[in-house]
Parts: sequence; structure tokens; C-alpha cells
Amino acid sequence: MYLESSIVDGVRELRASGRWRAAAAPALARAVAGAELGGARVALDLGALEALDLTGAYFLHQLELRLEAAGIVPEWRGPRPETLAFAGTLVAAGSPPAPAVPAAAPPRPAAEPLGALGRWTVRRGGSLASALEFLGRVYYVMGGALLRPRRFRAQSVVRHVYETGIQAIPIVALIAFLISIIVAYIGAQELRQFGGEVYVVDLVTLSVLRELGVLLTAIIVAGRSGSAFAAEIGAMRLNEEVDALRAIGLNVVEVLVLPRVLALVIALPLLTVIADAMGLAGGAVLSWLVLHIPFTRFMVRMQEAIAPTTFWAGLLKAPVFGFVIALIGTFRGIQVRESSRELGRLTTVAVVESIFMVLFVDAVFAVVYWELDF
Repeated sequence: MYLESSIVDGVRELRASGRWRAAAAPALARAVAGAELGGARVALDLGALEALDLTGAYFLHQLELRLEAAGIVPEWRGPRPETLAFAGTLVAAGSPPAPAVPAAAPPRPAAEPLGALGRWTVRRGGSLASALEFLGRVYYVMGGALLRPRRFRAQSVVRHVYETGIQAIPIVALIAFLISIIVAYIGAQELRQFGGEVYVVDLVTLSVLRELGVLLTAIIVAGRSGSAFAAEIGAMRLNEEVDALRAIGLNVVEVLVLPRVLALVIALPLLTVIADAMGLAGGAVLSWLVLHIPFTRFMVRMQEAIAPTTFWAGLLKAPVFGFVIALIGTFRGIQVRESSRELGRLTTVAVVESIFMVLFVDAVFAVVYWELDF
């Protein structure tokens, strides 16, 4: 859980993760004592470390001493923590910051797969707990802002609506237009075999209004704005700007998270409407050029194909998608710690998780709509 050993390009990497604090001293002692050190070169990676106090630094220093005793000079992936040097000074002075804890024997190889599964489960459980805690803080701040509307920071919300919504119109409109042309072209090829070219209008209208418009928009926004949120807040973490906000008494969630969440909840439905319009326009152009269906006939057939709920079935998903994308982007940005490498990794994670959750939520909507006959 706390120290994983692997070999990458001939170098044994020891990757520290979790919270290296005094409360976990027995487990840290066992992890350091049981670490595999075989190899001519050993690298220490603290990129996944969530917290490090003086006790944790003491055990890292003990790991360095084990490596030195084996004649190995450790290579650091990133800067060596200053706390580690202080712990070494204390140990040299005869005042170790943590009590000696007897180390248990390393786990038997037969139990290693089960141990790896347990460590993975504990890590994922910790990540889920952190995500739920972050979600609770967002809801708490949002509830307080409803009682005091000034806390919504209208200027910041407007700026983010402009950056995530207005500036995204060209790429959203272009992709929606092209995708609808592709859908209409493929549908025309298949339906032409049965003499049903006119049903291309139904295909384009229903697919764009119910699914493609909002789904494509959400995926584009996840890659564009979700990554931007994670990178912006992550850079602020590295520059200690987030700590400065806390030091002057500001609520980080209120200042950095809430405006972005509200902006995306507002911007995504507006972008969805534009994507729907451009998608229908692309289908109309393809129908006119390939199937020789006039625009007037396309409009009449489109009105016959849609139900009163068709447009709303897609639009109702947009605020939920925006909320999910903004939450994941800001959450991963706040998780960045002490490394530009970690900034890049968590930005990538934010995009991947946002797209996955958009697809998952869309599947949930599909089941709900099916049950409600919506």
C-alpha cells in the first residue's frame, strides 16, 4: 500500500504512495523493511505521495540508509523533500522522530497477488472517500451561496462561461456539422437499398437531438475545459497560490471550484443547442446534395419525425454532464502535489474520467428514458 517495487527499463523503481504520517508508523516500518532492493540502480518516486510528515520522512531516511548499506546510491524522480534532510539531521543527532517499530517478515510470494489486490482496493477506497468528501464540500458551499448570492462570484462565473462556452462555439459547431453529415451519408447508403431515402431525415433528426448533439458537445468540453480546469488549479497548487488563498481566509471551493461548476452547467446546454442546430443543418445539406431532398421538405419531414420530448430528452442531459465534467476537472486539479509530472498525469486522468463518466451518465439516462417512455 505504501511502497511498491517494480522494474522499469532495467531500473528498480520504489514508488511511495498514500499518507506517510505518524498514524501509519507500524505499516510504514513494515513497508520499508520489506522493500525489494535488488538491482544495480534504484529510483525513488514520491509522485503519488498524498501526505508526508516528519515520521514519514524518518522512514524514507531509513530506506535511504538501507540502500546505502547495500552500496546503492538512490536516484530521485523529482526533488528530494526538504523534510527528509531534516529527519536525517535529527537521526544523526540521536533524536529519531519516530519510535522503532519491529518490522514484520515480508509477505510470502504465494500471497503477493492477493496483497496487490488488497492494496489496489485500499487505494481505490481512499480515492472514493476523497471524491465523496470533495462533493460534500461543493454541496455545502453551494447551499451557503444560495443563502448569500454574492458568494456565487458572478464576475468569475461570467468569465468562465465565456472561456468554456463562447470560445468553444466554433469547434463544437464544426464537429456537430461534420458528424451529422457522416451519419446522414451512411444512413443514405443503407436506406437507398430499400427505397427509404426520406427516412434519412428521421435518422439525423432523432440521433442529433436525442444523443449526438449533447454527447459530442460534452466530450469536446471534457477534453477542452475539463483538462483546462485541472491544469489551472494544479498549476496554482504547484505555485502555492491555493495555500495563499487559504492563508488569507478564503474558501478554496468557493473561489476556484464553484464558479467553474456553475459556468459549465450554464455553458453546456447553450453549446448543445448550437450543436443540435448545426447537426440538423449538416443533415439537411447532405440530404440536398446526395438525396436531392429540398430544405423545405426536410423541415416538414423533421417536424413529423420528432415528438414533443425529443429536443428536451437531449437538452436535459447537458447540465448534468457539465456538472460532472467540472467536478472531476477541479477535483483532480486540487489533488496535484509537488511535481509537474503529477500535474500532467492528473490532467490526463481528469479528461479520461470525465469522458468515461459522461458515457456512464448517458447510459443511465438511456435506461431512465426507456423506463419512463420519454
